Order: sequence, then C-alpha cells, then structure tokens
Amino acid sequence: MKFKEIKAIFSQQISGLYSESESNFMFQIFAENILDLNAFQQRQFLNEEISEKNKEKFLEIISELKTGKPYQQILGETEFYGMKIFVDENVLIPRPETEELLEFAIKTIQNTDFSAHNFKILDIGTGSGIIPLVLKKHFPNAEIISIDFSAKALEIAKKNAEYHHLNINFIHADYLNLHLDQNFEVIISNPPYIGIDEETEIEDSVKEFEPKMALFSPTSDPLIFYRKIAQDSNHHLIKNGLVFLEINQKLGKETLALYQNNFSNAELIQDLSGNDRFIFAVK
Repeated sequence: MKFKEIKAIFSQQISGLYSESESNFMFQIFAENILDLNAFQQRQFLNEEISEKNKEKFLEIISELKTGKPYQQILGETEFYGMKIFVDENVLIPRPETEELLEFAIKTIQNTDFSAHNFKILDIGTGSGIIPLVLKKHFPNAEIISIDFSAKALEIAKKNAEYHHLNINFIHADYLNLHLDQNFEVIISNPPYIGIDEETEIEDSVKEFEPKMALFSPTSDPLIFYRKIAQDSNHHLIKNGLVFLEINQKLGKETLALYQNNFSNAELIQDLSGNDRFIFAVK
C-alpha cells in the first residue's frame, strides 16, 4: 500500500469525528512517529510503499481514534511549553490554559526577589508534572514539592522529570487531609474544579478517557480545593508570597472572594479566550 493511500483511508475513516485540518494534523504526527518522516519528507513520500507492519500500525491507530480516545494517549506523549511530556489514561492531557498560567507565573516570579535566591514552591495536584517541570526549568534554584492523590499519576510525573533531568520532590498524599509543615514563597495549583452537576456538559472523549479524579471535585463543593489552599496560604505562605491558580470559569467571582480578605492583593484574570480562568494573589 502506498503512503498516500493509507493517508486517504485515515482521513476517510475519522472524518465523522474530526475536521479535515485536525485529521491532517494527527496523520502528520502519527506518520512522523511511525515512519520517522517530518512534514516535508512526508510530502515527498506520498507515492512510496509502506510495509505491511506499518500499515497495520496506522489501521490500529484509526480504530483507537474512532473510539474517541485522544491522539495524545495513543501516541503516549504530547508537547507542553516546548517540552516533550509523557501522558497516559492516568493523567490529564495538558491544556493551553495551563501554559498561560505558567507564562504569567514565570514572568511574575522573575520580577520578585525570590528568583535570585533559593525558594520553595508548592504545587498541588501535579498530574503529569507539567507545572513543576516548567517552573524547575526556569528556576533551577527553586525547591519544588508536588502533591498528587494518584500514585499512577505520580509515576508519569516522575518519568517526565527523569526524562528532562529535573529534580522535583513528588509526594503521594491526599491534599485535602494533609497538614503542611513548612512555608513557601509560591503556591500554584490546577486542581479538580468541575462541579459534579456539570458532568453532562463535558465531552465524552474527556470523561471516558481522562481521569475523573483529576477533573471533578471530590465533593458537592467545587471550591473545596480553593478553600483549603486559601487556608493553607494564611499559615504557610510567607509575607509577599504568591498564589497562582487555574479555576472553573463559571466560578470566578466566588473563587476570588476566598482570597480577598487575607491577601494584600487578589485578582481574577481572564485567559486568551476571555474566560475567567486564573486567580493571582499576593500575601
């Protein structure tokens, strides 16, 4: 079978699930992974024959995509903030909004005295480890503690840290029942924030293939993590310490209210799509 023929089959078979541009994008990624050909080389390769083994690989990928499984999980990796990140069904696939959170956090931290010295960062709900990895890469002198309730998620996070040769202190713990015993200059988190009553609004491809533990609040209170972070910040964030949070866009004002009493400054920040997405607070 020629390369252009498997490309046509790929596009036709998933046309009901993905747009033409999405299909082309995914085929290019999988073709690069299977055949080790970049986009330019793929265009030169259209009339070339592919092996039966590689044909079967493409057909297997098509079958998985037709179930709704995210292409990043099929591939086993994705790119985030310019870094290769391993993912599987035990961690959330990184979102662009979290890149926005990190871009803002990095710029803000760089403008403080923290970045010139050793300082501590607490990351809550680390998942695949994207937040601490990016921060450690930008602030090598920072000591970062990352907490997650999922042991399987931490396995992926550790794999990513080892791949990038970054030293992160990963802790397996239930943050909601954890008593902190040290202070931090920075607290950052993208915790589970989708309310149980919002489950019907979430796409099946997300609900069926990504960990619900990382998506949905464990109780009827979708702000439970933000309440705990606010409380811990009162006791374990140093003066002028910083809090960066990714939040539920529907609960921006309610989340901000948790940080308006015991902080010198608290802001609700919109993402590039104009949604209430982040909380930034200064102790």
